[in-house]
Amino acid sequence: MIKQLQLASIDRVQEIVALQKASYAIEAELIGFDGIPPLHDTADRVRNAGETFWGYFYEGRLSGLISYKISGDTLDIHRVAVHPELFRKGIARKLVAHVLQLDSGTDRVIVSTGYENKPAVNLYLSMGFKQIDKKEIVKDLFIACFEYIR
Repeated sequence: MIKQLQLASIDRVQEIVALQKASYAIEAELIGFDGIPPLHDTADRVRNAGETFWGYFYEGRLSGLISYKISGDTLDIHRVAVHPELFRKGIARKLVAHVLQLDSGTDRVIVSTGYENKPAVNLYLSMGFKQIDKKEIVKDLFIACFEYIR
């Protein structure tokens, strides 16, 4: 089940932080870089991010999340995280599909991920995103930037 996450509860925010740390630790290994911002988030940073959060619940537990910001006609996905115990169960796909189906008043969806994070890169490509850029963010570390036009 997917539902919008309310950040008023410190318990919910701490669940988000814990889920991110578990998920992004795997991406950090894949891309060889542990400076991924959500990997080091605090409850205050999550609460003040200005993002809309949706969560995927499996057996009553927050098991995946997606967050985004809207600016003009663009929905910018900031985070996609799934608990490592539930990788390859289609949770990230369901979360991204949910956001793509929202009536957000936007024509364009963008997202970035580590270029070496092949599971995420393949997910976005398989869902109709087009890679529009590859950026070096620190020496020898690249992110792939994707766009989906509605």
